[in-house]
Amino acid sequence: MKTKSAAQDMLDVAIAGGGYVGLSLALALKQADPDLKVAVIDPKPGDALAKDPRASAIAAAACRMLDRLGVWQDIAAEAQPINEMIVTDSRLRDAVRPVFLTFGGDRESGEPFAHMVPNARMLPALHEAAAALGTEYLQPDGLHSFQVQPDCVVLHTDRGTERRARLLVAADGVRSRLRDLAGIRTVHWAYGQSGIVTTVAHERPHNGRAEEHFLPAGPFAILPLKGNRSSLVWTERTADAERLVRSDDFTFELELERRFGHHLGKLHLTGPRHAYPLGLTLARDFVRPRFALAGDAAHGIHPIAGQGLNMGFKDVAALAEVLVEARRLGQDLGAMDVLERYQRWRRFDTFQMGVVTDVLNRLFSNDVDLVRGVRDFGLGLVDRMPRLKTLFIREASGFAGPAPRLLAGEAI
Repeated sequence: MKTKSAAQDMLDVAIAGGGYVGLSLALALKQADPDLKVAVIDPKPGDALAKDPRASAIAAAACRMLDRLGVWQDIAAEAQPINEMIVTDSRLRDAVRPVFLTFGGDRESGEPFAHMVPNARMLPALHEAAAALGTEYLQPDGLHSFQVQPDCVVLHTDRGTERRARLLVAADGVRSRLRDLAGIRTVHWAYGQSGIVTTVAHERPHNGRAEEHFLPAGPFAILPLKGNRSSLVWTERTADAERLVRSDDFTFELELERRFGHHLGKLHLTGPRHAYPLGLTLARDFVRPRFALAGDAAHGIHPIAGQGLNMGFKDVAALAEVLVEARRLGQDLGAMDVLERYQRWRRFDTFQMGVVTDVLNRLFSNDVDLVRGVRDFGLGLVDRMPRLKTLFIREASGFAGPAPRLLAGEAI
């Protein structure tokens, strides 16, 4: 990684946020047009990328994009295909958890609908690939403020340097400070739930099967990793989640076994545990003059469908395509007529997914007998309708709707 001095030359695109979305956007832009001047600004040092203990579910379309960007070969050895998924609906005290819905993992021959990928491998791969193409890094350095001018946006970093760019992309997370500075309002509410994330080892192999158990407090997802390990996304009421995270390992593992079950043998925690508050956050607008939102800065949804990161990758593919095509036509990358194309492409899909995850969470995170009966009947009905299951798998794979070229594995 090389950090240039604070030269006053004009950047084409400045990206605030060095996570998956920011790095993949920088890589996509530089790969499509090496002459673009792209900088990533992030307050975290670059070596922090290799310390994230979590894993992420990457849909098939996003895998194609990562392959086109030249990083999948560095990730694939540690990526675990999801070969099957089952859905149950029960209470903790139930002796048996009937399976109401099953999905086969193949969308097409030889292509699973998703892979589980360790973050500690994916983030450095994106960082190294973007750097190799000439992306400029300002790390560790955050963006303090910015002013939009007719021909550029003036950026003021935490270290007191000043840069100019034709476009600023905020990829700084669901609590985006830049979104607030841009005056973009959000639709937001909290669910009173937190997601506990951790990794466990187990005696028996998972055979690439993912499980989602709908429990009264929220979904409990078991996602397969390489070897006899699984990543957990465990939803609980916030007070209970905080109590569990603070508890000793013995208490935590007892509560874990009640939800996980014993079908994979003895369990053992192999990673730290963290709890994250869950809510719905949707930006009312994705763009302003010389300013665009991407990833969680534009949308934060419930993890019940596992689509949060994949929506961010859709933003990347759409925004990169819009900007590269505008550049080829000699258009101003920060002009509103250019940025509106990106907003039209992504805003409806984002609001649609936000509504779907909100409804699913409200439907399944309760213990009302009547509601339980209706939803179980619905799950069973879907399980008996192959065409409808195919539509769900296509959505989970990331191929529903008009897809940007990168998500189809094509060059921009």
